[in-house]
Amino acid sequence: MTDTPMEKINGVFPVLDVSRYFAGDVGDLPRLGRELRYAFENVGFYYLRGHDVPQSLIDATFAQAERFHAQPMERKLALRINEHNIGYMPMGGSLARSSTVNNNTRPSVNEAYFLRRERAADDPDVVAGKRFRGLNQWPADLPGFRDTVLAYMNAMEAMGRRMVRVYATALDLPADYFDAMFAQPNMIQRLTHYPPQPGYEDNEFSIAPHTDSGFATFLAPSAVPGLSIRLPDMTWVDAPSVQGAFVVNGGDLLKRWTNDRFLSTPHRVINVSGLHRYAIPYFFDAHPDTLIACLPSCQSADNPAKYDPIIYDDYALWYARRNYVHLNKEDAAA
Repeated sequence: MTDTPMEKINGVFPVLDVSRYFAGDVGDLPRLGRELRYAFENVGFYYLRGHDVPQSLIDATFAQAERFHAQPMERKLALRINEHNIGYMPMGGSLARSSTVNNNTRPSVNEAYFLRRERAADDPDVVAGKRFRGLNQWPADLPGFRDTVLAYMNAMEAMGRRMVRVYATALDLPADYFDAMFAQPNMIQRLTHYPPQPGYEDNEFSIAPHTDSGFATFLAPSAVPGLSIRLPDMTWVDAPSVQGAFVVNGGDLLKRWTNDRFLSTPHRVINVSGLHRYAIPYFFDAHPDTLIACLPSCQSADNPAKYDPIIYDDYALWYARRNYVHLNKEDAAA
C-alpha cells in the first residue's frame, strides 16, 4: 500500500493519525515512525489525531481547570506549590530563566496547579523523601475534581506509553526499546489559567518564550487561541486549536537524548483574546531514575555524543530551580 501524503496544519505542522496503530495495526508503525521523524527533524511540533482519549474526558478536564481557578484565593493558597513542584503556583510564579530563546526578565502572566503521579503515603519513594515524588495536594471543596483529573491523567499515561513505540521506530530502534523506561513514567499534569491581558509590559508574556524540558508534552486543544511556535527559520507562527487533535512537542531532554537529532522548538503564549484561556498540558517523561545517555542510533564515529549522561531526576531538578520563583533561592545555594 502506498502511503498518502502527510497532512499538515496550515501547511506547517505535520499531522500523525494513529487510529490504525491504536486499533492494533502494528504494521502502521513504520509509516508513523517516518512521519514523526520528519516532524522532529524539521518542525519540533506535530498534531496527534486518532488517539483514544475521549473528547468528553478532555472537555470535563478543561471544566475542572476552570473550576479550580475560580476558587477564592485563600483556598488555592492553602495548596501552595511545594518543594516537589506539586500544588498551586500563584500569578507570576514562573520565570523562564533557562530559556536561550529570549532574555526573559519578567514573570509569566499565568497561574497554575500542578499534579504528579498519584501516590500513597506508604509509597517507598514518598517514605524515602525522594524529590518530585511527594503526595498530590487536592482541593477539599471540589467534589468530583480529583476523580476527573485522575481519569484524564491515566488516559494520557496510557496514550503516552503507546506512543513511545512510534518514537523508537522513528529513531531506528527496536519498537520496544523505550518500554521499560516508560513502564512507570514521570508525569506532570498542569492546569493553567491565562487571564485576559489587555496589554503587556515590555518583554512580558502569558508564558515567556522557552523550550520544554522533557520527552513529550501533550497539549489538548484550547477553545481560546494564544500558542505560538518559533520555526527553525526563526519566524513565529500561531498553532491553531484543532478539535480532537493534541499539539505535541519534545523538549530539551529529547534533544539531548537524540544528540540534537530531534528539535526542541521554542514556543510562547500571548493571550490578547479578551477571554480567559485555560490549558491542560500533560508532560510525559521516562522514569525519574532513567539514565539519559545518547541513543545508539544517534551517534557514530563521525557524530560522537555531544552530552554527558545524566539521570533524569538530576536534570529535572536543575530545570525546576532555574524556572520557578519558589525554587530560585535553592538554585542560588546549589
